[in-house]
Amino acid sequence: MAVDASLFSTPKARTAPSQLAWTEWLTVHALPLWSDAGFDVARGLYHERLDWDGCSVQMSELRLMVQARQISTYCRAALDGYYDASTQALRCLDTVEKQYRGRDGDIGWIFSLAPDGRPAGRQRDLYAHAFILFAYGWAIRLTGEEKYRKIASQTAKEAEQIFSAPDAGYIDTVPPADSLRRQNPHMHLLEAYLVLFEVTGDEYYLDKLHNLITLARNHLIDNRSGMLLEFFISSWKPASAASHNRVEPGHLFEWAWLFSEYERLVSPPDKDKSGLSEVAESFFQSACRHGIDLKSGVVFDAMTEDGVLFEKTVRIWPQTEFLRLLCKRRELGMADDICVASLGASFLKRFTPAHLNGGWIDRFDEAGTPLVDYMPASSLYHIYGAARQLSGSKGK
Repeated sequence: MAVDASLFSTPKARTAPSQLAWTEWLTVHALPLWSDAGFDVARGLYHERLDWDGCSVQMSELRLMVQARQISTYCRAALDGYYDASTQALRCLDTVEKQYRGRDGDIGWIFSLAPDGRPAGRQRDLYAHAFILFAYGWAIRLTGEEKYRKIASQTAKEAEQIFSAPDAGYIDTVPPADSLRRQNPHMHLLEAYLVLFEVTGDEYYLDKLHNLITLARNHLIDNRSGMLLEFFISSWKPASAASHNRVEPGHLFEWAWLFSEYERLVSPPDKDKSGLSEVAESFFQSACRHGIDLKSGVVFDAMTEDGVLFEKTVRIWPQTEFLRLLCKRRELGMADDICVASLGASFLKRFTPAHLNGGWIDRFDEAGTPLVDYMPASSLYHIYGAARQLSGSKGK
């Protein structure tokens, strides 16, 4: 059943939500777990997964993206004053730079490492490059070190050289895995450049931000429905026929957040900002109206651009993107404290049962049965973004 978006938009009597449960879960359980059991001391890298007993799950490869997400999270946690494992994170960043950057003799960063430390996936992946840039942005903010500024700048320029497409935007992988174009790596590149522009003030990143906002306006948003589509053919036309394209409510929330960050950081007047608030609001309303279950308040995985749900499975990250955006709307007087607190409490109960001691159940089927028996480290980045808001962080 679709949800009335006004349930999450209309301010009511304002009651301060309890932040204690979120703060305790984050600082006493989650962050210590993933810097202790979640870190491979021998290799100096983060584990990809833990099982539900908190033991590492051995994988055939360690992806750059996971390392970058964990590094950025622990830099942010130190800056926010929640938990300081920044020494470990920064050492890991230096290890990652040695192990992944140009490891095979070409520019850019390899995709993954094998257990023996040799390159596994040698392809260049835009999504992974976006996250290593994101990690460097937070490392710069934490330390101010010039070496991190330099590596970030070089990586950004190499990414342009590797991935730039002849028409607009970027190619997902080199060599290409298929002919599709995806919005998701572009979204995370936007996220990375927002952080880097804020911390460095470098006009290079601002120029790339303008380009990505223009790409979203001109190609990623469907003219007929106003929805953000997931997949496109090489000419940026929708990959499927009208009414059959994939839309993810979680990404509508995520883009709405990033549009608001762009507006916060880019000084007016700026033609790229015109109408972004309206687009963000439309994304929020559409995701709430079509992508959320009325009884449980959970966000479903996917629908069409016409709002027809076709994947009623439930992953953890769309919930955190919804909660994070609600917290921002609450600050602006556009969401109710009681609603935010209630949804936050429901999240902890559903996804972070006490016996997991700081871990989580990452995905459920439509009936509410877990679809996995492990905890992916990659989700901590999403969870932290919401947790810092729900536990009262005043940082950016």
